[in-house]
Amino acid sequence: MITVREMIHKKGEEVWSVGSDAAVFEALKLMADKNAGAVLVINDGKVVGILSERDCIRRLDLQGRSSRETKVGDIMTTKVLYVEGGQSLDECVAIMIDKNIRHLPVYEEGKLIGIISVRDALKEMVDYQKFMISELERYITGGGR
Repeated sequence: MITVREMIHKKGEEVWSVGSDAAVFEALKLMADKNAGAVLVINDGKVVGILSERDCIRRLDLQGRSSRETKVGDIMTTKVLYVEGGQSLDECVAIMIDKNIRHLPVYEEGKLIGIISVRDALKEMVDYQKFMISELERYITGGGR
């Protein structure tokens, strides 16, 4: 199985972010424009939180708050779990399942290099399985000699 670093390089290193003082509406607009399920919250170059679509539903809509009037910092998740680039995709998925989260920032030597979503991980795992099946079929039919 590949490392998270390899997956980030393959899918792209884009990280969408907003500041904690931004209106939630702006964060939602960015998520919609970039087809992202979450954005990192970065102040002065440091990740201080993460805001997901789920956060917005649970902490805005269900509480009757306005996305235009509420600041990202008021509803973001501040305990941000992350993985290191050298960790395996399997480890990444295990963390996501264990902690019931859908997005993990990826760091390499203390530097943010990307973010992995559960959708990204699933796609990579399916691609890997397809590759392995293809290799096994080739081997069984004698094409691997």
